[in-house]
Amino acid sequence: MGNVDYAYSCSGMNVESAPRVAVPPPQPFFKSLKYSLKETFFPDDPLRRFKNQPASKKLVLGLQYFFPIFEWAPQYTLQFLKSDLIAGITIASLAIPQGISYAKLANLPPILGLYSSFIPPLIYAMMGSSRDLAVGTVAVGSLLMGSMLGSEVNPNQNPTLYLHLAFTATFFAGVLQASLGLFRLGFIVDFLSHATIVGFMGGAATVVCLQQLKAILGLEHFTHAADLISVLRSVFTQIHEWRWESAVLGVCFIFFLLVTRFFSKRQPRFFWVSAMAPLTSVILGSLLVYSTHAEKHGVQVIGELKKGLNPASLTDLVFVSPYMTTAIKTGLVVGIIALAEGIAVGRSFAMFKNYHIDGNKEMIAIGTMNIVGSFTSCYLTTGPFSRSAVNYNAGCKTAVSNIVMSIAVMVTLLCLTPLFHYTPLVVLSAIIVSAMLGLIDYEAAIHLWKIDKFDFVVCMSAYFGVVFGSVEIGLVIAVALSLLRILLFIARPRTFVLGNIPNSVIYRNVEQYPNANHVPGILILEIDAPIYFANASYLRERISRWIDEEEDRIKAAGETSLQYVIMDMTAVGNIDTSGISMLEEVKKTADRRGLQLVLVNPGSEVMKKLNKSKFHVDIGQKFIYLTVAEAVGACNFMMNSCKPSQRKDEPEGWNNV
Repeated sequence: MGNVDYAYSCSGMNVESAPRVAVPPPQPFFKSLKYSLKETFFPDDPLRRFKNQPASKKLVLGLQYFFPIFEWAPQYTLQFLKSDLIAGITIASLAIPQGISYAKLANLPPILGLYSSFIPPLIYAMMGSSRDLAVGTVAVGSLLMGSMLGSEVNPNQNPTLYLHLAFTATFFAGVLQASLGLFRLGFIVDFLSHATIVGFMGGAATVVCLQQLKAILGLEHFTHAADLISVLRSVFTQIHEWRWESAVLGVCFIFFLLVTRFFSKRQPRFFWVSAMAPLTSVILGSLLVYSTHAEKHGVQVIGELKKGLNPASLTDLVFVSPYMTTAIKTGLVVGIIALAEGIAVGRSFAMFKNYHIDGNKEMIAIGTMNIVGSFTSCYLTTGPFSRSAVNYNAGCKTAVSNIVMSIAVMVTLLCLTPLFHYTPLVVLSAIIVSAMLGLIDYEAAIHLWKIDKFDFVVCMSAYFGVVFGSVEIGLVIAVALSLLRILLFIARPRTFVLGNIPNSVIYRNVEQYPNANHVPGILILEIDAPIYFANASYLRERISRWIDEEEDRIKAAGETSLQYVIMDMTAVGNIDTSGISMLEEVKKTADRRGLQLVLVNPGSEVMKKLNKSKFHVDIGQKFIYLTVAEAVGACNFMMNSCKPSQRKDEPEGWNNV
């Protein structure tokens, strides 16, 4: 069967000793605990740079860790400034109309969209580690905040309270985000799988587009619900209120924006055409309304935007019942979504440019800018994909592009806000629709269907949950299904029957390699996951079934009766007390059936616990091997050379094998 040659003895004399699986040397409890905590929360070892450094150097390194601008600013060049200046002005042309549009989406005053594109980018430029992330408001976060706060407080009947709750929710979102970074808990965000995000973003984008029918059709009254049925009911019960002027204007601007995007994708060097299109739409729409007095014919406009920089809002935060609970709940949900989007976008562009960003530092930066933003009349901000893509394509070199964008927004706030008076709301809706259509990634959904059907189900569940339920329902469904999949991976680990590849000492899954041969009298199983309380019962039952199926196969084929069960534990990274109890039960079952259990290559953690539980004494050190080939060789030798009683009674001669 291609087994290696080892010398075995049944009488206590062995010609050649085979290496045995070692038990790790005992470690002090606190040293072991320290190692486990470090591997869990500090896998990147952020304190490594501080070792053996003088106090002054540690202070500098600490400042550079929390404020990366101190690290790259000394190497900043004039050439970098030219690139960042172009990128900053380009994204400002996109940020201004998008900021106003997304604020309306959150049922907030349009000026807050400009406020939120002024202070937060300055904070991120100092604390962020991404060179390409362009900070600002996002459509999905705006919709989610508007939906959750709007279900508790009507923004039209009580606009002041609603505004203060938006600031408070932003504060709690920032606290959550910064805390996750400070306490190294960023892995929580990883529970939002790629399939979950694709479905959730697509559903949210669909809902956002449907919500824009209010402005496109010129409707005065519209549902606050975000589900498809409510929106369509609201639209088609007001057919007599539709304004054709507004609809024609909206369709024309959506067409214009989509054409410019298509052109920029086909001709990447003209990326600025798509980037400038939203601001161009605002200018053209404002001129059209002003010259034709369309506001008197059903075309709604923004109205007056007050001049001036962000007023302080620290005293506006709401920390009283019952509204504080609403603010906390909203902040936690939108904070997680914004964090997941910002980090995913930052990592994507860092991969394109071949540099590394620290996820925990990003969380601290995003959280800090939202905390400071909540004190300065800003609402939720993160790194949206559309704006960051423009920043990347514009050739940005550092986060200075965010500073340039912030200065451009500052100039707008101080001098140019009166120019937005005649900006039609339908143009803002067109900007939102064109941006949201890019988030409906049907190609990714098709890819999920081809690769993994369960991921596709998660994706579509999130999508339909958002579209037919609400943003919160879709998010809960998606996360629940993702967690269910994790639990299924843990609770139902894969086990395989291994066979010998002809003319080799390699043993592989017989289903994957049909030419792999079963070893007569030996059943070789591989367990492909750690053994915990959640899967111990399943593994015990599955192993018993494998034994039954193997005995039935042997009986049908007329082969040598089953005598050994070899369990390859190479992939078993850890085991708990329930897992050890399972192994003890499997051994007892094997003994009752006249079979011998053999273990192969238990890992260090597994071997440590087997040693402490004395299971390795119960099974016998001679029945624990380093490789499957060694175990098969020993079992074949015993079947061919040793008496059955000797195999069952564990003779002393096996102690050195």
